[in-house]
Amino acid sequence: MGLTSHKVLALTVLIAVAMTVGTVWLWPRLAGRSWQAVLGRIGALLGTQLTVLAALGLVANNYFAFYSSWDDLLGTGSTGPVVIHNKADASGRLLVDTIGTASVKGGGAMGREPAQSGEIRKVRIDGKTSRLSTEGYVYLPPQYFQPAYANRQFPAVIVSTGFPGIAENLITRFNYPGAALKLLQEGRMQPTVMVLVRPSPALPQDTECEDVPNGAQSDTYFTKDVPSAIQASYRVSTDPQAWAFMGNSTGGYCALKLAMRHPDVFPTAVALSAYYDAPTDDPTTGDLFGGSEQRRNEANLMWRLKNLPQPKVSVLLAGTKKGDGNYRQETEAFVDAVQSPMKVSYSLLENGGHNFETWSALLPSSLEWLSQHLKVPDTVPDRPAAPVTA
Repeated sequence: MGLTSHKVLALTVLIAVAMTVGTVWLWPRLAGRSWQAVLGRIGALLGTQLTVLAALGLVANNYFAFYSSWDDLLGTGSTGPVVIHNKADASGRLLVDTIGTASVKGGGAMGREPAQSGEIRKVRIDGKTSRLSTEGYVYLPPQYFQPAYANRQFPAVIVSTGFPGIAENLITRFNYPGAALKLLQEGRMQPTVMVLVRPSPALPQDTECEDVPNGAQSDTYFTKDVPSAIQASYRVSTDPQAWAFMGNSTGGYCALKLAMRHPDVFPTAVALSAYYDAPTDDPTTGDLFGGSEQRRNEANLMWRLKNLPQPKVSVLLAGTKKGDGNYRQETEAFVDAVQSPMKVSYSLLENGGHNFETWSALLPSSLEWLSQHLKVPDTVPDRPAAPVTA
């Protein structure tokens, strides 16, 4: 029986109930002071707690779709190659602290020097316009420190976690810097500056990257403040074609929405296991739209496709066919609704839940696709990097 099978859930709940009733029924017999009675009480308590926790875990997993199978849970399954399909054309302040170099999974750091492995810097990005601020990380590729690239401007991508994840997960769980470094070494990705952040600069509220009326201006923060702060502090291109937004879950929804709203800022977006509409019944969001039905509609990406002119952007949707709720059906509907000049590509693993293992499997092919769509002008003016406050 599969991990998400209703039979498995019912059996686990039945065992948990039986253990609880059995413990209560037998407790008087285990009230003695002998070592057998003590061990009996310990065993009864442990058995009851483990079965109850297992039942709660299955309920949570079935609701949130974290893991789709036993192989997914245990990490023993094989996802196979990831194939990307293309649908036919139808300024702020940055506080920085260097924390280390990138490393390839299973292969070490390939040298400790930034010119060999790149560099990861912990930053705080303060928004000059939005007055919001969040901490994150910037990954600078090895070429950033090599003399041959001294006057080169680099493409940049803002990468967002899901909510309420922390930016550190993009390094410790995804290993974005290591994945990018490996693709660089294999010639499958161009050197790219990565800005790793969480999706809400107004915690504890989940702003869904909205400009909330009389509230946090998260859309403004990500589309104006973050790019201007990065451009002022690092040698990154100011050409919009060199910029993209990428994310998983909430971060993926933000990537799609910000690209569709601001194609002049993010003409490229990658969404891993994204959803296509902002939640309205979640206590972490509150009232994101100030009671405006129009604003509510515009946050629904399917509504935008059907009711507004489609923007000239390229997007990649990546997820699974089974194991992540209605993701496949919603994604297929989104792909079908896209028309020129918007372009959409998609990749779907056979199985996988809404979790880091699924997203990590999709990451290399997604970064390669992203790199193919980032364009830096051949001729760029010499421009020294602006000073960065440490």
